[in-house]
Amino acid sequence: MKHIKIKIKVLEHARDLPVPKYMSEEASGMDLYAAVDKDTELKPGEISLIPTGICMSILPGYEAQVRPRSGLSLKHGLSIVNSPGTIDSDYRGEIGIILINLGKEPFVIKRGLRIAQLILQEVIRGDISVVAELAETQRNSGGFGHTGH
Repeated sequence: MKHIKIKIKVLEHARDLPVPKYMSEEASGMDLYAAVDKDTELKPGEISLIPTGICMSILPGYEAQVRPRSGLSLKHGLSIVNSPGTIDSDYRGEIGIILINLGKEPFVIKRGLRIAQLILQEVIRGDISVVAELAETQRNSGGFGHTGH
């Protein structure tokens, strides 16, 4: 398993919360915690930006992805609107999670709730070439459902 160094800055309003951490030996994602100052209710269909109270620095050539927690998704319909959210290596602001309640009941975000997972990924950048034609394939321009599944 590859390891890279990441630097976390804990903001003043989150000094009492845990820093992101892996919850098991083989976990690929670190849990992120809600740094809300009071209980925040998300009604069904409602979207809210939830602060985490942390900023981070990761090496160039990497990104951090923010993904939903499966238990919250299954039990309460809680998800992330821009899933996976992308945190670029040059971003230094507070990490915020754009949560949506896709469930049927209101859901309360409490301070310290584990609200998302943070996954580190290598980044591959493409070099764009504009061409007049593309090589043909068997599928060619067949779109959604084209393969019959």
